[in-house]
Amino acid sequence: MSTQPAGAKDQVARLLTLVPFLHARGKVRLEDAAAALGVPAEQVLADLKVLLMCGLPGGYPDDLIDVDLDALEEPEGDGVIRVTNADYLARPLRLSPTEATAIIVALRALRGSAGDDTREVVDRALAKLEAAAAHGSGAHQIDPGEIPGGADLVRLEADLRRASGARRQVRLRYYVPSRDELSERVVDPRGIVTAHGSTYLDAWCHSADAPRLFRLDRVEAAHVLESEIVSDPEPPRDLTDTGLFPRSPETTLATLELDPAARWVVEYYPVEDVRPRRGGRLEVDLVIANERWLQRLLLRLAPHARVIAPAAYAESYAAAAREALDLYG
Repeated sequence: MSTQPAGAKDQVARLLTLVPFLHARGKVRLEDAAAALGVPAEQVLADLKVLLMCGLPGGYPDDLIDVDLDALEEPEGDGVIRVTNADYLARPLRLSPTEATAIIVALRALRGSAGDDTREVVDRALAKLEAAAAHGSGAHQIDPGEIPGGADLVRLEADLRRASGARRQVRLRYYVPSRDELSERVVDPRGIVTAHGSTYLDAWCHSADAPRLFRLDRVEAAHVLESEIVSDPEPPRDLTDTGLFPRSPETTLATLELDPAARWVVEYYPVEDVRPRRGGRLEVDLVIANERWLQRLLLRLAPHARVIAPAAYAESYAAAAREALDLYG
């Protein structure tokens, strides 16, 4: 039997299964553990060598789990797995307030980019952690500090999910970065989707008379209406198939060259492609719905951004830059 390739994710999953398995059964032969895990014995031995480097914080010899490798590798060994200094793994985990806070913050950050199935698991874990932390400390709830989006964004997402499930229309006050303006519109929600670490409402927009994605952290206000949706009910889009920002006849693809000081653009605005260039520069493709918005962005970035294409945008930006300089004449 050949050894299966082991990725880090699969190896962690095996170790999390192997340690409780050994604790429950005591001494287990290497071949029996391999059969129980469904992997070759060579793979279990490789996992046990990784287990030697695991343990409590500190990293001193007394902190690390010990595995008797001689019994598994030496010719005179009996092939029985013996794991010691890991008794704490059989006891319920007790977290300090600092440890609990760190885990809560990490879970809430993960929640923002998780799919529906993962989000449900994360929410259950958060509820248990916060309840346990509150019970142990006498506090109402551990304060995880500043979290991207905060509680308001979590409530907004919950309201929009309920509106989608009840097929109720929603009135949005929404910031449109491509036009640098606030807009108000009535939408028929289809569901919540996530992509590239951001959460979106997928909905039919009656102002645009077309489906649109609304990033939740750009929603200034949302009011669930009593009126039912009037568009055809459809499930939210699978962004892995359709792409996050599909092109339309109303948009133009612009290519910019950004110096290191302007690299933040790719983190804040939707980009189609990013290509590294020498000196830390980037060449990026952006979908532009309004040329005036692009001019304002470029003036903010000057002198750290240049238009590569289309040529007409490069000329109009140069003219706008000259006009701005004339104001200082």
